[in-house]
Amino acid sequence: MTLRIGNASGFYGDRFDALREMLTGGELDVLTGDYLAELTMLILGRDRLKDPTAGYARTFLRQLEDCLGLARERGVRIVTNAGGLNPAGLADAVRALADRLGIPVRVAHVEGDDLTAAHPGSLAAHAYLGGFGIAACLREGADVVVTGRVTDAALVTGPAAAHFGWQPGDHDRLAGAVVAGHVLECGAQATGGNYAFFRDGDVRRPGFPLAELHEDGGCVITKHPGTGGFVDVGTVTAQLLYETQGARYAGPDVTARLDTVRLTQDGPDRVRIEGVRGEAPPPTLKVGLSKLGGYRNEVVFVLTGLDIEAKAALVREQLEPALGKAADVRFELVRTDRPDAPSEETASALLRLVVRDPDQEVVGRALSGAAVELALASYPGFHVLAPPGKGSPYGVFEDVYVPHGAVDHVAVLDDGRRISVPPAHDTAVLEEVPEPPLPEPLPPGPTRHAPLGLVAGARSGDKGGDANVGVWARSDDAWRWLAHGLTADRFRELIPESRGLKVTRHVLPDLRALNFVVEGILGAGVAAQHRFDPQAKALGEWLRSRHLDLPEALL
Repeated sequence: MTLRIGNASGFYGDRFDALREMLTGGELDVLTGDYLAELTMLILGRDRLKDPTAGYARTFLRQLEDCLGLARERGVRIVTNAGGLNPAGLADAVRALADRLGIPVRVAHVEGDDLTAAHPGSLAAHAYLGGFGIAACLREGADVVVTGRVTDAALVTGPAAAHFGWQPGDHDRLAGAVVAGHVLECGAQATGGNYAFFRDGDVRRPGFPLAELHEDGGCVITKHPGTGGFVDVGTVTAQLLYETQGARYAGPDVTARLDTVRLTQDGPDRVRIEGVRGEAPPPTLKVGLSKLGGYRNEVVFVLTGLDIEAKAALVREQLEPALGKAADVRFELVRTDRPDAPSEETASALLRLVVRDPDQEVVGRALSGAAVELALASYPGFHVLAPPGKGSPYGVFEDVYVPHGAVDHVAVLDDGRRISVPPAHDTAVLEEVPEPPLPEPLPPGPTRHAPLGLVAGARSGDKGGDANVGVWARSDDAWRWLAHGLTADRFRELIPESRGLKVTRHVLPDLRALNFVVEGILGAGVAAQHRFDPQAKALGEWLRSRHLDLPEALL
């Protein structure tokens, strides 16, 4: 007995046509859509300030207008977290849409994640719920299930638990579904999108992934026939490492052991996942707090030709009086210039100034006026990429933890009935897994100073203010070198930003992978835009570009 679950959205703003593509491209039982991220919750929170009836992903409604009848005809149930901060509001909007289109569907929603009232000062405070509220809705016959903040993997564990009759104690089965959900959650990232070795296939328009789940928790990751991109052990490994930490991947339903995952190529565009072990979930639920942190402004000065360092120093000195009151001032000189450049653009460097303060006036007119006044009174060739504005609000993200019993997890059915979802009773405090033994190192031999990316792939991402960088090898010999050659200390050498931060290395031998967690590199999270790459999306590619002494036998 197989349950085919597909995904049609990895974020709020993903490919609009994906819902139709997944419904028409092949067989499906359930179609999921993930619309929420830390930044999205802040955006929806600001929407709700302007309009109390807002707070959900409106894109989903527009997609559904074109596809609700199609899903009904094909018997595909839809499960989405597009409800955001207002799942009841989106459920009502879906019902109104169905009535207008004359399509009989039962719409249910899940609530209980909203803890904003308990966290004064937060724009939004939401607990990450598990999948059993979704399961209750589906067991009662819902055709469309709308949730607020659930874990991304819950969009898969819920339908799987409903279909196979799993109970909260079925840890291994649930863990398998969590791993499948984690692979699906970011859409085309599992089918060649954002992939280190993207030249291995045609990724101009990768299809969206689906999982063929089995009753024992195992699955096959694949995609609809004829769609772009590709699915292989590498694309699945990359997504498994994305935004994870150690061997224990904790969630509200179960803690999945990533160090037990076994991947095998099961044919073209088919990767089998099996062997996943599960443990009781931790005794607490994560709660994401989104707050307004203050105001920021940014201006980028273009420095062209000679004396780049001196020109940057002049701007800093000239702006210093206007920036004295700001709480946070950051200058960053990006040396994109080349000597004797063939074009003005390649002869230019960028001096980026970012200013933050609780007072909009401090980062607004004071900075804007001072920067504009330099137009005829600063370095030769003065110009900026865009004039500074009046200062815009920025957000900060924080996570806290509450007991399972602190939330009122409820499935609200189409007829108004409410089914309470009991909290997890079997829990276990999360502990680090002892580091496994490393493989035998490669024998000594000649080396060549070359980029790490010639022998390893990487994918990176954000978790609040931390970043993770998953690095994996594509052969056993490359793994033997990687496990010994890329230590936490070597990582710090290659990524200078991390030298003053805590860097933890986690070893996953069955995936031939290392996962590095860099604490605090993203400041207060993506919405604070602490660094050039605020979500650390390209941190892994920067690491792959750094040069080390690599064994020639691997090149």
